[in-house]
Amino acid sequence: MPPVLDPMVGRYVRLDIEGTPHRLYFEEAGSGIPLVCLHTAGADGRQFRHLLADPEITRRFRVIAFDMPWHGKSTPPDGWETTEYRLTTASYTAAIRAFCQALELDKPAVMGCSIGGRIVLNLAIEHAAEFRALVALEAADFQQPWYDTAWLHRPDVHGGEVCAALISGLIAPQSPPVSRHETLWMYMQGGPGIFKGDLYFYRVDGDLREKVKSIDTKVCPLYLLTGEYDFSCTTQDTLRTASQIRGAQVQVMKELGHFPMSENPAKFREYILPVLEKIAIGCVSGAGV
Repeated sequence: MPPVLDPMVGRYVRLDIEGTPHRLYFEEAGSGIPLVCLHTAGADGRQFRHLLADPEITRRFRVIAFDMPWHGKSTPPDGWETTEYRLTTASYTAAIRAFCQALELDKPAVMGCSIGGRIVLNLAIEHAAEFRALVALEAADFQQPWYDTAWLHRPDVHGGEVCAALISGLIAPQSPPVSRHETLWMYMQGGPGIFKGDLYFYRVDGDLREKVKSIDTKVCPLYLLTGEYDFSCTTQDTLRTASQIRGAQVQVMKELGHFPMSENPAKFREYILPVLEKIAIGCVSGAGV
């Protein structure tokens, strides 16, 4: 086949997060409503490449996927070698808000998966008025730990391979092999201890069980979608969380697991297009803006 250029363009932005200089990498495509995409723990923005390349989405949405600090092509802050990376609710929230402000996004929609979905709930709790819609994939207010994170950063264990092995079972059996292995490859490339550091937020600091009841979906619409094969954030976890949030729209995604946008892009598209349609219609009518 002849060479083909993908439509997304990658750039770096320099910005301060909580007073510390950072250099973040992001890719974007399309125009219209800003849609900021947040990747899963230990991975990077490549998980959203199919959304970035979907003309039906990018004709109305400016899709933007950035690599969190320490992830992907985003460089750690100066002096990183003297610290242990630990993601917290405060630092995660600050990074997202700083990125949106740096790009001067006008009330963006935000869609996050796994840890990205959890922090979306915190955005709804603390900063709902700054966003026009929030989409939480594979998200709940809390999940019980089901593995020992010590294995994720040891000198006698290959960090990337053990991270990929850990998450491999979270991918639905219907996912195409090519997409399954691409998802695993992203996990094999994470920096030392980064997946473990992300899980500090997911398992310890990001417990929102006593906070989600305060979410007001009249200020900002909230959508929760979880794959039926996800046993990290189970459908029961998501449904329990949604039941505490008046007005939250929730859906269980058939034949999908914990990484819907990368493990089976075609199937995920069936679920996310109607959500994006609602967001677009809401922006036209003024609802949720």
